Amino acid sequence: MESASHIKIQYDANPFKFPTLQRFTMYPVHDDDAALLLSLTVAAKRRPAALDEIITALAMAQHGEIPAKSKLVDAFARMGACGLIAEAEGGYTLSAAAQAMMAVLKAKDDSATRLARIKQQLTDFDAKDKHPSIRVTQEQLLVAIQSYKAAERSHKGKNIQTDKPKTKTNWIPTKDLVQGKQHLPSNRRKA
Repeated sequence: MESASHIKIQYDANPFKFPTLQRFTMYPVHDDDAALLLSLTVAAKRRPAALDEIITALAMAQHGEIPAKSKLVDAFARMGACGLIAEAEGGYTLSAAAQAMMAVLKAKDDSATRLARIKQQLTDFDAKDKHPSIRVTQEQLLVAIQSYKAAERSHKGKNIQTDKPKTKTNWIPTKDLVQGKQHLPSNRRKA
């Protein structure tokens, strides 16, 4: 019978060779990895997303907080090496494995719950093949973060993605015509 200290030493020496304490994980899961996948789910829904779109979605998912540039560079490299993020058409998109992982998320969960579920799925994820890591530089991220902050200041609290300028319509509602608030233009009276 082996002593507990011997088991601990053997586990510390090589955790993947010890059969009873073996845990197959992709790698140590970071919060930034889950946040990056969640933001790519939103930003790259219809087409590959540019870095500024990813930063905007990342800030929305984390209530305005953006991780450090060095952490994002590492997160892009890790997610690319695991095959969860791919470069396409000058932007970034989720791979098929990542899309299947995101399909399990519930729509009515808040961001914190979604991030926790993504982290759990990343823990259970097994990268089958080696993929090339995605190289994003800190300078590229700095430009994207600065453009996000400039857009945030210029919109003065409005939602960047949903607020659109209203267009003026020429149509007069019939309710206003019946109540006498609007007069028909001369070309409509003859008809």
